[in-house]
Amino acid sequence: MIERLLNIKKYISAGKVMVLFGPRRSGKTTLLKSFLADAKNETVLFLNGDRYDVRNRLLPENFADFELSLKGLDILAIDEAQNIPRIGETLKLIIDEYPNIAIIATGSSSFDLREQIGEPLVGRKSTNILYPFSILELKNWRLTAEILENTIIYGFYPNSIIAKSDSDREEFLYELVDSLLLKDILSYKDIKSPEVIYNLLKLLAYQIGNEVSTNELSNKLGIHKDTVNRYLDLLEKSFVIIKIFGFSANLRNEVTKKPKYYFQDVGVRNAIIRDFTPIGQRKDKGALFENWAIMERVKRNSYAKYNAELKFWRNYQGNEIDLVEIKDAKLSLYEFKYSSTNAKVPKQFAKNVKFETFDVIYKDNVFEWLTSF
Repeated sequence: MIERLLNIKKYISAGKVMVLFGPRRSGKTTLLKSFLADAKNETVLFLNGDRYDVRNRLLPENFADFELSLKGLDILAIDEAQNIPRIGETLKLIIDEYPNIAIIATGSSSFDLREQIGEPLVGRKSTNILYPFSILELKNWRLTAEILENTIIYGFYPNSIIAKSDSDREEFLYELVDSLLLKDILSYKDIKSPEVIYNLLKLLAYQIGNEVSTNELSNKLGIHKDTVNRYLDLLEKSFVIIKIFGFSANLRNEVTKKPKYYFQDVGVRNAIIRDFTPIGQRKDKGALFENWAIMERVKRNSYAKYNAELKFWRNYQGNEIDLVEIKDAKLSLYEFKYSSTNAKVPKQFAKNVKFETFDVIYKDNVFEWLTSF
């Protein structure tokens, strides 16, 4: 059993809802059931929002009948809560009538669940994200150079980590990509074309570490720019990609309008382009390592509640800084190199912008970087 960095017990309290978001297959249900199994001195009820009977029981108009299940309850856990219509209204009713109950609601699609619970639960919820495994969660398991290289290719999804062979990992990731496209994204409103979404993801997969132009994506895909932006937003809210904006120091010739997109799991990225070549043989290993390291920083910051803002910097002359981390108005700069340590802050930036530190992050010091605060 690999211990997760996210501790549910730390975030639940009577009269409030802990909302647990995260990608499908990231381990939300396993974590939730493990927590409930340890709550031996409390009365708990676990409900699966994928089931039709559960969805019907939890409709606001059926609350009077559902109340019978709430008598004497300490913890109510609702898995896949985004599938339950008007769940926010029902959760508010429960909290109003039974303020001694602590509620946990999980969701794989943040665009559904966030919309439903936003207004009804203002001030009465906490939000956490459970990502696929982090390298920090594997440190007491089998952290070696081999696992580092393996996760750069196959990512951190639990099924990928525990798979017995690389072929099993590849099969899982291909199935996961199909599931992400068909079950989450295509089920939302009027998204009807898996081919367009898939082609968009392929274009993004070949541009990790580079700015992305929505106009260029629009032209290549043959769809309107507004549609591209809507698809990108859905991919973010489905935990497939993250967006990082450019940092502006108000210098001449700096690029700030085009964002960068990274994949939340590099294994998914490699499955999309159908390339699981070992890291030592890849031309894109620098970009892959950058994506891997930035997402590990995102996980680390999220679990530690380290509220730093992540940006990048680049000017039109091609000078760039891979990551500008902003915490309490202080800037820390990072450059990512898979094996090299040769990099320096661009002169124009160094001359005009005050920053705290500059470090080159590479495979031999990345774990130290992720564990230091």
